Amino acid sequence: MNFLVRISFTVVLLFVCYHSSGQVLDPNLSALPTDNITALPLENNFFFDGKLDEPEWQTAQKISNFTQRELDLGEPITEKTEVAILIDDEYMYIGVWCYDREPEKIIAKEMRRDFSFNLEDNFIVILDTYLDKRNGFQFVINPNGARADLQTFNNGGSSNQFWNGVWDVRTQITHEGWFAEIKIPFYTLKYRPGQEEQVWGINFERNIRRNRQQARWKGWQRNYDISDVSQAGLLNGLKELRDKRFVEVKPYALGGGENTDGGAEGVGNVGGEINALLGPTYRLNLTFNTDFAQVEADRQQINLSRFPLFFPELREFFLEGDDFFDFGFGGNRIIPFYSRRIGLSESRETVPIIAGARILGKEEKTTLGAMSIQTAAAGGDPSTNFSTFSVRQDVGDQSVIGAMTTNKITDGRWHSTTGVNGRYSTANFIGKSNLDVGGAFIQSYNTDEGYESDAMAYRAFVSLPNDFLQIFASTQRSPSAFNPEVGLMRRRNFQESFGQVFFQPRPKNNFQWIRQFYFSPGALTYVQFDDTRELQSLSYKVRVLGFETRSGEGFYFDAERVAEGLREDFEIFPDVVIAQGEYWWNRYNFFFETFEARAFSLSTTGSFGEFFGGNSFSTSSTVLWRATKNFNINANYEKNIINLPQGSFDTDLFGSRIEYAFHPQAFGSLLGQWNSAQQEMNMNFRLQLIPKIGTDFFLIYNQIVDTRSGEFDSQRRTLLAKLVWRFVL
Repeated sequence: MNFLVRISFTVVLLFVCYHSSGQVLDPNLSALPTDNITALPLENNFFFDGKLDEPEWQTAQKISNFTQRELDLGEPITEKTEVAILIDDEYMYIGVWCYDREPEKIIAKEMRRDFSFNLEDNFIVILDTYLDKRNGFQFVINPNGARADLQTFNNGGSSNQFWNGVWDVRTQITHEGWFAEIKIPFYTLKYRPGQEEQVWGINFERNIRRNRQQARWKGWQRNYDISDVSQAGLLNGLKELRDKRFVEVKPYALGGGENTDGGAEGVGNVGGEINALLGPTYRLNLTFNTDFAQVEADRQQINLSRFPLFFPELREFFLEGDDFFDFGFGGNRIIPFYSRRIGLSESRETVPIIAGARILGKEEKTTLGAMSIQTAAAGGDPSTNFSTFSVRQDVGDQSVIGAMTTNKITDGRWHSTTGVNGRYSTANFIGKSNLDVGGAFIQSYNTDEGYESDAMAYRAFVSLPNDFLQIFASTQRSPSAFNPEVGLMRRRNFQESFGQVFFQPRPKNNFQWIRQFYFSPGALTYVQFDDTRELQSLSYKVRVLGFETRSGEGFYFDAERVAEGLREDFEIFPDVVIAQGEYWWNRYNFFFETFEARAFSLSTTGSFGEFFGGNSFSTSSTVLWRATKNFNINANYEKNIINLPQGSFDTDLFGSRIEYAFHPQAFGSLLGQWNSAQQEMNMNFRLQLIPKIGTDFFLIYNQIVDTRSGEFDSQRRTLLAKLVWRFVL
C-alpha cells in the first residue's frame, strides 16, 4: 500500500469511527461569547506584598465567572474566585482572590521553584501575547508562594516545562482563603510592537485538590486543556507598551574540586550569557564557555530492548526555544534534532562548548529561530560546529507550515538534515471537538556519500484528541540511508503503521464513584524492515478495563500480543544471547495508583507473561511522602525477573529523591540511584538559593560509586559552587 493510499484510508477510517461513536454534544456546552478583562493603569506607588489592599485593586475590573471542568461539568465553582489586573510601564500585576470556607483543608505541600503543581491547590494564568491562538506563557502558583512556569505551543500540543521566566509572586493564607499578587515584567514576554493598544489572549484556572475541583474562566469544556489558548478570553487595556530594547548580562563563576582514581584536582571556570531584547519580538542569546554544572543527573534506566534509550534534555539553554527547533516529526522513533548531541558525548560525558549564538522571535505570522554552537575537541573528536535554522508560517486560525535545517561541520565534513512539515488543527471539528492532521518529510545529506534519493524519511498522522473518544493513527518510514547525525534514531531501516482508539465514558447514574472509564478495543503497532518488508516488531494491545475514581485512584489492565523479528543475535544481558529469528508471545500489563495529592501516595505498574521463548515479570513502584510544605521524599524501585532458554537473570533499579525547601527562594534536593545491571551507585546533591529573581547560587555535590566488588568503591567525587548573577544594561 503506497503512502497516499495509506493516508486516504486512514482519514476515511477515522471519520467513520468518529461518527459511529454516538457522541452527542451537549447544547449547553456551545461556545459562550468571548469574555474580556481590562487592565487598569497604575498611577500611584505599588506595594508588592500579596495583601491586595491597594485602592487600585478595589477599582479594577474583577472577573469571577469560573465554571467547573471537574468534577461537575458546567457548574459554578464552589469557592468564590476573583481576578483583576493592573499595569504600569514595566510590569503586569495579577491579583488573585481564592476564597475558601475551609482554609485549614488547603493542600499546599511545596515551596520550591518548578513545584509539582498537579499535586497542589494552585492557580494558573496563561497569556497568548501574539493572540495567534497557538502559543502561550503559562504561570502557576500555590498558596505557599511556590512558582512554576512553562511555554506551550501548537495549542497545547507540546510544551517546554523547563522554561524559567523572570517573574515573582507574593501570597498569604488567611481565615478567608488564600490570596496572591503576581508580578510579570513585560520583558519576560514576547509580543507585537508598534500598536497603540495590545489585545492578548488570557485565561485562568483554579484547582482545589481536596475535592478534585477544577474551574476555569474560559474553555471549561472537557475537550480543552488550559493550554488550548484558542479558547481563551481577551485582555484589553495594554496601551502604548514600549518597544523594549535592553541587554541582560548573566555571568557565572564556578569553583570546586574533583577526586578520582587519578587523584584530586581543583576545578574553576568563568563564562556566561548575554541576552539582548531586540524589541519585544526577537531575542538574541549569546553564550560563552557554557556550563551546566547545576543540572540534575540523568535518571538511570535499564534497557532490555535492542534499541537505544532516550534521555530528556535538562539543560536550560537548549530547553528555551525548544519548540523553535522541532521538525514537526512527533513520536519517539525518529528525533531529527536531538540537542543532547551538542555538548555531550555518546557516553553522556561533557564536551566543552566554546561559544554559541541563538535568535528567536515572531513577526506577525512568521516564526524564526536560528542557532550556532561551537564545541571544543574532546575525547578524540575534533572541534565541531552545530547550526540550525527554522521558519514557520501560521495558516488560518490554528494551522501551520514550516521548514527546518540542521547542520554539523567537522574537519571540513558537512552533514545536514533538512525537512518541511505542516499541520492542520481545529478546535471546532463537528461542533467543539479537536482535530489535528499533519506530517513531515526529512532528507539527510553528507559530503562523504553525497546526495542519496533514498535518504528521506516521512511521517503523517491524524489525531482526534477528545475527552470521550480519542483516535490516533500514523504512518512513517525511515530507509537505511537516512541518518540524522544531530538526531536520535531509536530504529533504523523501518516502516511503521500505528492506530489507536480509546473510549473514555463518564458514568452519570451507575458507578457514580467512577470519574471516568478507559477502554480501548485496540492499539496496533506494526513495524517492517524497509528493505525486505520482513517483520521487525508488532504489538496489538487491548485495554480490558481502566478507570479513575472521583477520589483520585486509578487502575488499568491491558492484554497484549507481541512479536519481534531479529535479523541478528541480540545480547540482552551479559552472556545471555537471543538468536536471530521471529518470536511471538502474549503479555499482560497493569497499573494502580492512589490520589497523589494526599500526604502519602503509591503507584505501581507491572508486566508479566511470555518473553522471547521464556517468560518475564517486571514491576516498578513509586512511593511519595509529602510530609510538610518544607519536606518531601519519593522512592522508586524497579524489578525485572527474566527466565529464558539461554539463561536467567534479575535486574534491580532503586532511586530516591529528598527535597527540602527553606523558602520559595531557597531549596535543596538529594537524588540517589543504584543500578544492578551496571553495578553503579550515584548521588547528586543540589542546593539552590535565589537572592533576587534572575540571580542564582548553586552548591552541587556528585559522587559515583562502583559496587561490583561488593564494596563501595568511590570512582569520582565532585564538589562545586556556582554563582550566576543577572544585571540589565
